[in-house]
Amino acid sequence: MKQFVAAFGAEPEGVWAAPGRVNLIGEHTDYNDGFVLPFALPHRTVVGASRLDSPRWTVWSEQADERISFDLSTRVTGWGAYVAGVVWVLREAGFDVPGAQLAITSDVPLGAGLSSSAALESAVLTALVDLGGLDLPVDERPALAQKAENEYAGMPCGIMDQSASIRCRAGHALFLDCRSLDVEHIPFDVATDGLAVLVIDTRAPHRHVTGEYGKRRATCEEAARLLGVPALRDATPSSVSSLSDDVIRRRARHVVTEDQRVLDTVELLRSGRIREIGPLMTSSHASMRDDFEITVPEVDTAVEAALAAGAYGARMTGGGFGGCVLALVDADAAPVVADAVAAAYRAKGFTPPESFSAIPSAGATRL
Repeated sequence: MKQFVAAFGAEPEGVWAAPGRVNLIGEHTDYNDGFVLPFALPHRTVVGASRLDSPRWTVWSEQADERISFDLSTRVTGWGAYVAGVVWVLREAGFDVPGAQLAITSDVPLGAGLSSSAALESAVLTALVDLGGLDLPVDERPALAQKAENEYAGMPCGIMDQSASIRCRAGHALFLDCRSLDVEHIPFDVATDGLAVLVIDTRAPHRHVTGEYGKRRATCEEAARLLGVPALRDATPSSVSSLSDDVIRRRARHVVTEDQRVLDTVELLRSGRIREIGPLMTSSHASMRDDFEITVPEVDTAVEAALAAGAYGARMTGGGFGGCVLALVDADAAPVVADAVAAAYRAKGFTPPESFSAIPSAGATRL
């Protein structure tokens, strides 16, 4: 890895990678013990690493163009918190984490809702587990990476992003039950069906830690408390309709209906009816826009333009307030749809979007 050699003057002991992700459907259901259906992107964060003899970690990031060092007594902030948080959580779990030098590079877009933070955590965790020979089964790793982000980096995310980055398979979407953590790999080979998932980076960066994500999560927890259920996973449409507060009722309605949309999407994919998931994607977006209120004008414009240009379905993906839109399209129509979205942006004076077709890819691995 040339970046490691440039930073540390020697070849690394190994190189590891973990992908970003998009969520096909199932937004804000993960922390409500519900269901999600993400798939991994070919875009990856890559970590070259070598062990040190002392409990100290020196990390160089190509994207930040910065080197940081920390030991067990250091509290790290900024991008380095996602690295230091992994060391912290592994030690909290009782593992003897080796000191290390790490060089990090990534082509996962930042601030686009494609889980660049989970890709970083998952790549670093995979590297440190391998370097230290730690006995940590793959199915237990997402929860630790999530804890690092929740408790060290201060982002109250659910477990979906880390699960996708670590556990996805190429050509499949990951059907994850966020309560039991059971997974099923659902075939999602869009190219074979002459389709593509167009990812449109709306260039409206989202920033969760500033509070809106946390507010939505707190409202969902309050709704569950008022309904007397452990989580909104256990609520029903009729019980949600009984909530007297309009905002709480609409937030809860989104979660309950979104869980059902995930289950319906999985059933369609199991039977190979990929095109028929389009209306579920579009319905999901309407729910995020109207009930959960997490979309922004750039996102809504992209969805509307994609649908008008012939997409089978389109929706925002990620936590909201910016980020990316997914559009299910015929493969040969992807450039046409992308151009239509760009034209709609020009008409409204928005920053030009960027688009690419996503290929369902593999999770974290040693290269």
